[in-house]
Amino acid sequence: MAFSLAVAPAGEPRTWTVLDGSYATVLPVEDWLAANRHLWSPNTVRAYATALAQWWTFLEQRGEVDRWHDVGVPAISAFLSWLRSGCTVEHAIGAVEGAPSDSTLEARLAAVISFYRWHAGVHDVPVAGRLLRGTPRRHPARGLLSHLDTRRAPQVSSLVRVRRHRGHGRPPILLPQQIQRILDSCAVYDTATGQWAGNLRDRLLFATLAETGMRLGELLGMRINDFAMGRGETAYIEVVPREDNPNGARVKMMRPRRVYVSADLERVFADYVTHMACRAAEIGIAVTAEDPLWVNLDRPPLLAALRESTVRDKAEALRRKGIGPAGWTPHWFRHSHATALLLAGTAEWVVSRRLGHAHVQTTLDLYGWVREDEALRAAANWASYVSGWQVAGAR
Repeated sequence: MAFSLAVAPAGEPRTWTVLDGSYATVLPVEDWLAANRHLWSPNTVRAYATALAQWWTFLEQRGEVDRWHDVGVPAISAFLSWLRSGCTVEHAIGAVEGAPSDSTLEARLAAVISFYRWHAGVHDVPVAGRLLRGTPRRHPARGLLSHLDTRRAPQVSSLVRVRRHRGHGRPPILLPQQIQRILDSCAVYDTATGQWAGNLRDRLLFATLAETGMRLGELLGMRINDFAMGRGETAYIEVVPREDNPNGARVKMMRPRRVYVSADLERVFADYVTHMACRAAEIGIAVTAEDPLWVNLDRPPLLAALRESTVRDKAEALRRKGIGPAGWTPHWFRHSHATALLLAGTAEWVVSRRLGHAHVQTTLDLYGWVREDEALRAAANWASYVSGWQVAGAR
């Protein structure tokens, strides 16, 4: 059985590789990862290593490791069936509990295809030619004019696809009352004592996700001075691409942007930074504006940068208590943010820039259904919910 393994080369940030059943490095996979690590975020490397470890395990169980460079569509299709069945057999009688979602299967398939496309270009491995049809795009995407591209030759696409269930194409969201319950479960302000009761860091973290639509990796890479206090004007957060974050967080596509926020979020931020400074003073550690914003305050290593797994564990703990809908994750805040803005009448191009999408067409593809959903519009007063958010100056 192959598995992905976190490694920390001397003087370099932590990364991931893949070992086979005999604990030897899978060289074809390592060659591919090594050639692209500088382009990908650590989380992307980990996801790709996980996918290729599953692919290599599949080949090991079929006794086809020596033929990894000579597979075709039947093997890739069988791999998807193997994943659906729980990574044990290729076919199962009845439904398998805990089967991966369609989006997970698509991510695994994309990783395998990317692996073979790289080997086709570098080592002339012919597998990609059997899995893909069409020709690569040689002109920039046209976005809203993409219909013109249909007059050209077909673009490259996979012959193997994940069959999605109908009606499941919409991104999941959290309603305003659900978000408020998540925030209150983390910490609430006690007017009697004038203090926050609970975990203020977690409340600010989830509130920032809800109000900015930032990706979790963007959020965890923040430094204290990335949150600019308003001082009479509108407060904002600078999304700053960095490659040296101690927790491995990284901004997707390394695109900087500015996200304006409300005075309410600014006040919670000020209370949290004050709490952090007091906690640091208690243990004799100096805090500067260049330090990570999200840190461990109660568990060792104290003041160490928060990792993505810690945030996901917090979300899981809340789910176990019945707080929020079943299966919600931190990324649902991003979908909820975009949905709320669109239902409140915000222009698509503003939402696109606020989310950091490379093109407004991405926003339209993901959330084009929102304005047509009258039931969702009636579920909450969305205009009132976003009234405190500052979005006009997003860039």
